[in-house]
Amino acid sequence: MLAIAISVATLLAITGIAILWLGTRASIIKNELEASTQLVPKLKESILKNQVAEASSLAEQLKQHTAAARRAAADPLWSLASATPWIGSNLSATSEIARSADDVATLGVAPLVKVYDSVNWDKLIPSGAGTDLGPIREAAPAVTSAARAVRDSADRLNRIDTGSLLPQIAEPLAQAKQQLASVVDELETASDAAQLAPAMLGADQPRHYLLLVQNNAEVRATGGIPGALVVLTADKGKISLSDESSATELGTFSPPIAVDPEQERIYSSRMGTFMQDVNFTPDFPTAASTALKMWEQKKGEKLDGAVSIDPVALGYILDATGPVTLQDPQLRALTAGKLPAELSGKNVVKTLLSDVYAEIKEPKVQDAYFSVVAKDVFGALTSGKGEAKTLLAGVGKGVEERRILLWSANTAEQSVLGKYTLSGSISGPSVPAAQFGAYFNDGTGAKMDYYLKQTVQLVEQCGADGYGTVKVRITSTNTAPADAASSLPDYVTARGVYGVPAGSVQTNVLAYGPSQAQVETATQDGKQVPFGAQRHDDRPVGTLSLQLAPGQSSTVEFTFGKIVQHSEPELVVTPTVESADKVVLPTQTESCSTTR
Repeated sequence: MLAIAISVATLLAITGIAILWLGTRASIIKNELEASTQLVPKLKESILKNQVAEASSLAEQLKQHTAAARRAAADPLWSLASATPWIGSNLSATSEIARSADDVATLGVAPLVKVYDSVNWDKLIPSGAGTDLGPIREAAPAVTSAARAVRDSADRLNRIDTGSLLPQIAEPLAQAKQQLASVVDELETASDAAQLAPAMLGADQPRHYLLLVQNNAEVRATGGIPGALVVLTADKGKISLSDESSATELGTFSPPIAVDPEQERIYSSRMGTFMQDVNFTPDFPTAASTALKMWEQKKGEKLDGAVSIDPVALGYILDATGPVTLQDPQLRALTAGKLPAELSGKNVVKTLLSDVYAEIKEPKVQDAYFSVVAKDVFGALTSGKGEAKTLLAGVGKGVEERRILLWSANTAEQSVLGKYTLSGSISGPSVPAAQFGAYFNDGTGAKMDYYLKQTVQLVEQCGADGYGTVKVRITSTNTAPADAASSLPDYVTARGVYGVPAGSVQTNVLAYGPSQAQVETATQDGKQVPFGAQRHDDRPVGTLSLQLAPGQSSTVEFTFGKIVQHSEPELVVTPTVESADKVVLPTQTESCSTTR
């Protein structure tokens, strides 16, 4: 009995020591990972401020903390305990978190900071002398390797079975997954950019792109009518603009340029007949490729891709570069005292989308004015004016709001661009499973959309059959003055030439749903109305036409049924004169008794 008692006491003592030891390991892992987490914001800030030495020091500290956590998790006793029932899965998950954190620090962050240290970032800012693309190309392998390492770590964490984990382990694991997913996306974006940018900016040979300046005063699905056209040339990082033209100058295409039959059924053959209408479709790759075919047919020049931008995005760039003075002496003389000679982020939208029509009556001169403004703003952008961080933020905002779009005629490049919002695609890898869209095409034949204010909102509901429904709710208001028919220029109102009373606004409204859904009904101001039902790349499309007199407001709702996905719905809206935060409202959820 004494021997048994001694053995039990010894076992309890050993167990107690083991538990105490495991507790110290757990404390080390927790403290080291928390310390590493606190360093990450400081590291990001030092990089943004171009503080190379501090970034390198913080990266080294980060490695030390994650390595210490990994060593603690690799302790023999910890590894042995990881194989035991119940508690073992929690210890094993903790080990994987520590291992992943160390891999991210060692294989992801450290190489990136080293690359960052070796690149002269000031020379990568656009300038009149061009951009040094060599460092970007040299950095690409390291960025790609870092992205792959972080992706592998994220995949390992995603494979952990969370069913038996304690809350103290499950919650940090969920946070780690979320943080890694964000980092993976950012690194893969950086990797793709490093791979594509040198060639697309003319490192190997000059690239020529058609710059479409979209005019939101006459709305199209991707933003506005592409009235002004300019050829943008990128040669070894140096950007220049030339060969100004306009949609009007290109004229009519007869027979029309061939377009996708499915889209032609929705948007008519006008897409291939007039440059002004290539972007009736919200799919920018379709619009861009059609525009390049038109350019080649009329100009005899085959281009490498297309870039689209609107006046709101030009304003974002001017916010970073500061005001620009129009350089064309003829236009300055023509508009002296009528339009500002200096454009800034505060006045460029009103000037280009409203004032120009009151002061310049000739459409060709209006298009020329747009082209000159685009050239001068791009000149400021490529001259090195403005602080890099602010400039990138402005361009990023333009991309996020789909005001800046890019398409490459190179199939391999386009397959990569298709992963991102920048591509303006309505299908493919850049489009989430639960994406909805609200797009607009002008039906007035004029520039009245400057006065059209809209809000768009998704409304989620439960369905009686177990499926969910989502409404796309669009409220439009014509804010033109009551006497718009007489007080606004004829070019703005169209004088009723196309069947719409002067001062009124007619809009062709389109709503897109997810691929597995179907559009069921449409209402206007609460009353059910007829609508067109089509499909585009297997996505359901509802269409109807809306006409508003000055001061009139109306709400249209498209109801999409058979919604089965579990991801949160997302909404894409045609970029308008107003910023996206004023147009897109938060998703609303309406309660119901049926559980989805």
